[in-house]
Amino acid sequence: MPKLLHIACSPRLNSASAAAAQVFVDAFCNSRPAWEIDALDLWREGLPEFNQDMLDAKDAVMRGAAFTSRQSEAWAIIERMAVRFSLADRVLISTPMWNFGLPYKLKHYIDLINQPRLTFRFDPATGYIPLLKDRPTIAIVASSGDFVTGMNRGRTDMATPYLREALRFMGLRSLEIVRLGPTAGPVEATRQAHEAAYRRLRELAGRF
Repeated sequence: MPKLLHIACSPRLNSASAAAAQVFVDAFCNSRPAWEIDALDLWREGLPEFNQDMLDAKDAVMRGAAFTSRQSEAWAIIERMAVRFSLADRVLISTPMWNFGLPYKLKHYIDLINQPRLTFRFDPATGYIPLLKDRPTIAIVASSGDFVTGMNRGRTDMATPYLREALRFMGLRSLEIVRLGPTAGPVEATRQAHEAAYRRLRELAGRF
């Protein structure tokens, strides 16, 4: 059964990014009822700490050395997470923008799964090589500021460039960014922002 992996990155169940993701998922399920939705809530499933054993295991992988028992156990945790991500036929990320960047939980998740021999490899002659196949990916990025029309009052978007590069590094180049903003301020402006984002998400869901 084909699978859509939805990575939810807001701690609020009723957040703007969560509501927008639900609009997309509902439309997607209507057009592709046979697909499985794998919901990964980064706040409720919990993420392991990237600890000393994981660092040592990563170093062993890079050197081609054998694992100790502790390193093997630590690497198995990372491997399961990376495999779950790699098996998705489509990826949906719904996230708020915090302090011009991504929530730390999403950065934490990327730091865990983006590992040598799981999502990339290094060739001394050619450099870093992604290991994941490209697949359609959508990132819904909700922000209190208006990064859609450019009326962001001098604030800088450091979230989407990082996300685009982090996914590209693993092999996911087909990323579509759907901005939702402003989510705060005058009622009419926020209403129009939500409606515009929802329209685009429903349209994307029909061909995603």
